Amino acid sequence: MDRLLTAILGILMPINSFILRVGRTIAWVALALMVFVILLQVFFRYVLNSALPWPDEAARFLMLWMTGLIAPSAYRWSGFVAIDMVPAAMPKRSGALLMMVLMVLSTLVLVMAISFGWSHTMGFGGNFESSSLRVPLDWVGGETFKVKLRYMYGSLLLGMILLLVINVELILRSCLTLINPEAALPDDGSANMMARAD
Repeated sequence: MDRLLTAILGILMPINSFILRVGRTIAWVALALMVFVILLQVFFRYVLNSALPWPDEAARFLMLWMTGLIAPSAYRWSGFVAIDMVPAAMPKRSGALLMMVLMVLSTLVLVMAISFGWSHTMGFGGNFESSSLRVPLDWVGGETFKVKLRYMYGSLLLGMILLLVINVELILRSCLTLINPEAALPDDGSANMMARAD
């Protein structure tokens, strides 16, 4: 059984690693653009005394996408705030069982969040248009149009889907630890990320 779980993780984890790497790259770009947009608004508002109508909403748009794309990496590498004294103090197998129960509960919450996110993004709420965010196609001879809010809400829906996929990976890792506490878990890249942070 542990060989089967190791094989499944060996397929799932590289796919997740690639998707998360792309997500982190897009998130860093979104962060840089968000800082630029905010500084641009500060310059126009306080230096030129003529605030632009769109930077506040553009910054919010970029922040939501940054959050939706970076959160799965943080979840995979235990980057969220958590109280982990109890599982750490327990024997390895018991700690893995407790973590697995918590992750199964997280799965239920994430499935509900995806359901609500889907209905809000693709349903009524997503049909509204942004109040100030427009795509300026008139610069290239086209027609300007307002951005639908579903493109903003879609960031959180995608983030929840990615969190669910990572949650499945973490449950499989806990199952492997539960079956064989001495099993070597496949590398999730956290060591490389911590080395870069140092």
